[in-house]
Amino acid sequence: MMKEVLQTIFGLLGGLAVFIFGMNMMSECLQKVAGEKMKKILALLTKNPVLGVIAGALTTAVLQSSSATTVMAIGFVSAGLMTLPQAISIILGANIGTTITAQIIAFKITDYIYAFIFVGFIIYFLAKSEKLKNIGQTLFAFGLLFLGIETMGSVMKPLASSPVFTDMIAKVAGIPVLGVAVGTLMTLVVQSSSATIAVLQNFASQAGADGVTSILGLTGAIPILLGDNIGTTITALLASVGQPKNAKRTAVAHCIFNISGCLLFIWFIPFFAEFIRWISPKGPEIEVISRQIANAHTTFNVVMTLIWMPLIWLMVKIVMKLIPDQKYGEKDTNKPIYLDDKLISQPAAALHLVSKEIIHCGDIVGEILLDTIDAVKEGGKKQLELIVEKVAVARSLNDDITEYLAELFASGVLTEEQATQTAGIMHVLSDIDRIGSLNSEIADNLKANMERKKKYSKDALKNLQNALSMIEEMYSGALHIMKNEPGITDILNKKENVLDIDIDMRKGHMKRVAKGKCDANLTASFNSILHIIDRMGNNCVNIAEAVTGPVSFDYFTSLDKQ
Repeated sequence: MMKEVLQTIFGLLGGLAVFIFGMNMMSECLQKVAGEKMKKILALLTKNPVLGVIAGALTTAVLQSSSATTVMAIGFVSAGLMTLPQAISIILGANIGTTITAQIIAFKITDYIYAFIFVGFIIYFLAKSEKLKNIGQTLFAFGLLFLGIETMGSVMKPLASSPVFTDMIAKVAGIPVLGVAVGTLMTLVVQSSSATIAVLQNFASQAGADGVTSILGLTGAIPILLGDNIGTTITALLASVGQPKNAKRTAVAHCIFNISGCLLFIWFIPFFAEFIRWISPKGPEIEVISRQIANAHTTFNVVMTLIWMPLIWLMVKIVMKLIPDQKYGEKDTNKPIYLDDKLISQPAAALHLVSKEIIHCGDIVGEILLDTIDAVKEGGKKQLELIVEKVAVARSLNDDITEYLAELFASGVLTEEQATQTAGIMHVLSDIDRIGSLNSEIADNLKANMERKKKYSKDALKNLQNALSMIEEMYSGALHIMKNEPGITDILNKKENVLDIDIDMRKGHMKRVAKGKCDANLTASFNSILHIIDRMGNNCVNIAEAVTGPVSFDYFTSLDKQ
């Protein structure tokens, strides 16, 4: 007896483990195959909530993971690429999209499980391209998913004949609130509503004493289904702990959606079950109940989406009230303000955040350039020291971004295309860092001359200001191009002008030395600054050429421009 109990428990747990592993592998591979396309589908979003719902549903249906869609939405909100109402509309759609998993499970493909596993393995084993390998892994994982379901079904069969177990199920089926509690607890333990709904579908397909009707019945299954939906929102709430406020608000909105649905539907379970039977295929209950549960899951989410879609404004007000903004003063620009370690597994969202952070870092370097121009004009020692401090801040931020990109590479979630994009982004980041460092070199140069009590003539300082002003214009133009605004020709023209000015400035300095207007001892120092300015111009051109070259930098483009 004890041996049979252990076999049942471990069979159920083993089948569940295989199912969850297959589901996660399939989701991960689909994201690699279609992640970039899904990002562009989300980019179709406008202020129209209907488009948001469609985008969320389609993305989740393709990726087979409402969590992936939710994390993408949270990442885009955090990066300022999407508003909270748009994110909520995506979450509503994701709830519909996630029901596709249950619909797929309802198909009886038991005879083809090993075919999927074998074909998937062969494609993965023989394929040379990364895309084909991912397709092979997807098929392999799809087979594992159903193998897990089949394993769970085989160990559940003996339970259907156990009087103790059937009596317990009868009590759950007769008390909807108890069914909701069971479903919520199941999802909290397993951490996957798709897995618990799969278990529910499989268990409900076991025949009762008469061999025809379900051991649980649709009326008994619906409350557990409602509990599954609540359980997955609690999982999302736990996952949002320690994340930005908009991430928490999105999780709370998801929670409100499912809890409000449960509170509404629990009063109409008999009528809801009758409606589901009417729209579902007819036949013996144990043959059709899996499809009925899938249809109930889809109907519940579609109805709740239709109810909440015109009330998104109310949802926003509720979550803003529950999680209000707090005034902490100005943001600490010394630290990354967009990077989120929890999004490493979502490269499309993570790379958007990286692009925002690089532009943030680029803006700091732009301010340093302006400070350097002022310092050349005024020559204050404190101002020069401030430039060096700001460069250290930009360098620290650069290191944080580089480390984040390294973690993205190390995670193994990047596709070949994304890895190429990431390498290109690192190249741009390197040029921004060099421009910042070169400003520090100019500041050190000026400071050293000040300490030696050596001064450039007014003409020399004016020439340096003009050259640096041209570099600042080139750099601003490069940042505009990163934001998908034209201007590379102008930058190249300015680079030619910088070279011409460089030659003229060297000649002018030597003439001033000959006339005694400039100190001959400052020649090396002056030429050093000119060389630095020339290098800055090269870095500006590098940035502009990188973001308009073969590497596509659409990550720097906000979603509404795509």
